[in-house]
Amino acid sequence: MRKIIFGLLAVGVVTASAWFSIGSSQAVDEAAPAAAPAGDAAACCKADDTTPPLDLIKATPVGGLHNPYNDKIDALAEEGHKKYLSFSCNGCHGGGGGGGMCPPLTNDTWVYGADDDTLFRLIALGSDALTKDLGYKRVKQEVVVGPMPPFGGIVKTSDDMWKVIAFIRSKNPSSMKRISEPAPQGANGPK
Repeated sequence: MRKIIFGLLAVGVVTASAWFSIGSSQAVDEAAPAAAPAGDAAACCKADDTTPPLDLIKATPVGGLHNPYNDKIDALAEEGHKKYLSFSCNGCHGGGGGGGMCPPLTNDTWVYGADDDTLFRLIALGSDALTKDLGYKRVKQEVVVGPMPPFGGIVKTSDDMWKVIAFIRSKNPSSMKRISEPAPQGANGPK
């Protein structure tokens, strides 16, 4: 019973923090960006980028976000883990990413897709904005207690977001096979 109460309290704190951050910045522009042309990575994304995640999303077409640390996942895992804990991701996904009241990051079910672009947008915008504002649809199912709250206003730099994603990838090495594999045609992307 104590674990349930603590878990609910953690979700409340994380959700309140996420919603508070939305008030200070717009999560998504009215018009969603068009999908990136094939082969156009548009110089995104760079290590040590201090651009706020929401600004990077606004400036980058869907499909154009790529983790600059994909070749350094293991080397950055500990730093990414510290950031993951500092942003309270563990309140829902567990301290090691093994799950809690929300999906484990260690399994192969990635409900919106496992590519870098989708993962970055999901964490920054939250699942509600991803589905309602950008038209993404679930491609797989997972048991969840509630929606993924937006962290784009909590995580201050894109670099920090990419390092958290590097930690997530270190917990699920098989996800590295799908970093550039967009979700099936028509499943994701603008309406």
